[in-house]
Amino acid sequence: MNDRKRVVLTLFAALLLAAAGPLSARDRAVLLEVDAREAPRKIFHAKMTIPVKPGPLTLLYPKWLPGEHGPTGPIADLAGLTFTAGGRPLPWRRDPLEMYAFELEVPAGADAVEVLLDYLSPVETAGFSSGASATANLTLLSWNQILLYPKGSRTDEIEYETALRLPAGWKYATALSVRSDSGGVIRFEPVSLTALVDSPVLAGSHFRVVTLETTPIAHRIDIAADSEAALEMSPEDLSHYKNLVAETGTLFGARHYRHYDFLLTLSDHVAHFGLEHHESSDDRIPERCLIDEDKRKTDLAGLLPHEMTHSWNGKYRRPADLAPGRLDVPMRGNLLWVYEGLTEYLGQVLTARSGLLTFEQYRQSLAQTAALMDATKGRSWRPLADTAVAAQVLYGARADWSLWRRGVDFYPESELLWLEADATIRRETGGRKSLNDFCRLFFGGSSGPPKVVPYTFDDVVAALNQVAPLDWKGFWRTRLDRTGKDASRAPLAGIEAAGWKLTYRDTPTDMQKAAEEAHESIDARFSLGFAVGKEGAIPDIVPDSPAAKAGVGPGMRVIAINGKRFSKETFRDGVKATKTRPMELLLENGDDFATYRIDYAGGERYPELERNSSKPDVLSQIVKPLARAGS
Repeated sequence: MNDRKRVVLTLFAALLLAAAGPLSARDRAVLLEVDAREAPRKIFHAKMTIPVKPGPLTLLYPKWLPGEHGPTGPIADLAGLTFTAGGRPLPWRRDPLEMYAFELEVPAGADAVEVLLDYLSPVETAGFSSGASATANLTLLSWNQILLYPKGSRTDEIEYETALRLPAGWKYATALSVRSDSGGVIRFEPVSLTALVDSPVLAGSHFRVVTLETTPIAHRIDIAADSEAALEMSPEDLSHYKNLVAETGTLFGARHYRHYDFLLTLSDHVAHFGLEHHESSDDRIPERCLIDEDKRKTDLAGLLPHEMTHSWNGKYRRPADLAPGRLDVPMRGNLLWVYEGLTEYLGQVLTARSGLLTFEQYRQSLAQTAALMDATKGRSWRPLADTAVAAQVLYGARADWSLWRRGVDFYPESELLWLEADATIRRETGGRKSLNDFCRLFFGGSSGPPKVVPYTFDDVVAALNQVAPLDWKGFWRTRLDRTGKDASRAPLAGIEAAGWKLTYRDTPTDMQKAAEEAHESIDARFSLGFAVGKEGAIPDIVPDSPAAKAGVGPGMRVIAINGKRFSKETFRDGVKATKTRPMELLLENGDDFATYRIDYAGGERYPELERNSSKPDVLSQIVKPLARAGS
């Protein structure tokens, strides 16, 4: 071979290597070491070693997060980012159009790039996993926040070997398998990037593991709290959570996980939400939710059933448009009325079946949902289907004007629609079939380790038709797409078909009292047209309500009622007095004060469900326990 030909072939080989970019995932694992010892200071340090080949390289920060249905990766909280190869620093630049992409050039001879980065955990509690996740006593570590990965790779194709350091004395729990735990370093078994992002770690100094079941599949509630006292769980609650495990097994007929851990964070200083994973759930609620009965009923009772249901609906079966297999590809939320809406319905039903709420409390909660949807006037212009499509922007929408703008209504309104679907199946089959049969058919199958089985709208319709033949496509499209005058009321047909009707009473129900106590608020949305917070703040207004017609708007603050300084007592007394006199409110609006006269004469008004004795009580049958009934 002559020298000229050798040079040409060498250059051609170099070009091939440059085009190849990073190594395929299975060639070598990415090494990720996380130092969380400064979690109380809300800063996490990470070191990564990424196998590469020489040439251009683009590394991505996770953007589109499963379960959050939007581009919520907290890229703004990344700091201290440096790249080296062979001990030499590598310059980098951010893609000017894709903020989550970092571009660099890997020098000849290098087979790995070392990355150092810090993640700055927020102090503000707003948001989902990008909200506050660490306190002086605990942290919930989401791996997607502290890693990069090569562009162009599917998350199933990249393998990560991870190690973690925690503050001294902290205990932890995760769905990941532990390889070793010694010398202050926890090493986990290698997993794909898919599984890593799906397996957060909960850790803390006040920590407790509650075993619900050990065989054939282990189920646990792993609790980290800001105090030792908050870890206490009553024997009744323990029994109810054991019931939940049994009820989900009977409902779906299979389990698509090897074990299941509820990662329960109890703190007033973290974001409050639930986020589903295949073999665990990230559940964050106020600190005293296990020991304060009002908070337990309103903030905790329905959370774990909802997130556990997602192991079947959302993780195992997932809308195809929400399962791109990559973290840089946009998701489409058009089927969130199934993913989240059906889960909301089943989660509430399982809450009652498990005993976490009584049937009466479940009814009261359902009445509140129905009444709130009935007060949502945005349905006149925005169909329910659009709230699902627009989920990625509506999750972050403000609370003010939400009843006119609409928010993520595919949760509460779809609960009412799936109740109607359940009642319809029972009616069409003479009570022989129900939505339980759909759940076993659609989400059941064979038990085994986590996997994703995508579905489409047509798949949902086909499965419903297998259970009870009907024009299910027309059923859903009519309800999802309606606007205008026909959409002035909430979809209450399910409640009515179940043998109940939405009415109002002049005293709060048990669940309404609990919600007001837990959230330090007074709910006058169904009388005056607004609720008020502890300091008299008005977060939102019901369109066309007496208060709205009087000129009251979101962001105002109640100073006085009928000449008396605002307090919970004077406000409630003022509402009661509307039966004999209009209400006069002195309101603060920025730096201005004005008096508003509200022409309303109905007194207090709170929603409840009233039995319609002319129809069978289907609702009672729906929430009847399955596992304990042996069915």
